[in-house]
Amino acid sequence: MDFSVLFNVAHLKTLGSGLLVTLQVAAGAIVLSFIFGIILGTLRYSRIPVISWLATLYIETIRNLPLLLIIFFGWFGLKELGFDMPATTSVIISMTVFTSALVAEIVRSGLNSVDKGLIEAARSQGFTWFQTMRHIIMPIALKRMIPPMVSQFVSLIKDTALATAINLAELTHEAQIIYNKYYNGTVPLLIAVALTYFVINYSLSLFSRRLEKKLAG
Repeated sequence: MDFSVLFNVAHLKTLGSGLLVTLQVAAGAIVLSFIFGIILGTLRYSRIPVISWLATLYIETIRNLPLLLIIFFGWFGLKELGFDMPATTSVIISMTVFTSALVAEIVRSGLNSVDKGLIEAARSQGFTWFQTMRHIIMPIALKRMIPPMVSQFVSLIKDTALATAINLAELTHEAQIIYNKYYNGTVPLLIAVALTYFVINYSLSLFSRRLEKKLAG
């Protein structure tokens, strides 16, 4: 194995550029899917006629589709419909569409885990549904959502590699460009990419554990 490929300045710049795109896509999709996931999960939990049903329909439909298909539709499908946009934006939208449905299920499960007695007590004190959700249910549920939520976002970061299918210049794609061009250093490059993903995701997991302890304390 030729590890010298990793000590080439041009190669490191290329990998660094790919990493920035990966982080950009991941950050954008995480923020947006967190926001829309909470909204969708709350709407499904609310059991408001029609609205709850529509949220459920969206969640169940998207959850049962492969992410790669959604990425393809976000890139090729939207172009055919006249929506031309940068690949980075397209992937962020596609991953948000997919991940928000998964986050919504985490939110719904978290909300369902709250003791019904607390809800009844709040309503008996004159709290409206919105006030009960804001002050009682959501703060408790959010603490319980942290582990599965972080796990889902770790998966999202890893899934950014799927964007190489539409030639987005993210980390995995840039590594592929290098070893296809120079016909060597494939394994070292893949090891470097794997370690990069590991460091990012493990750091996120450590942050999650600290946050859990802080909220528990």
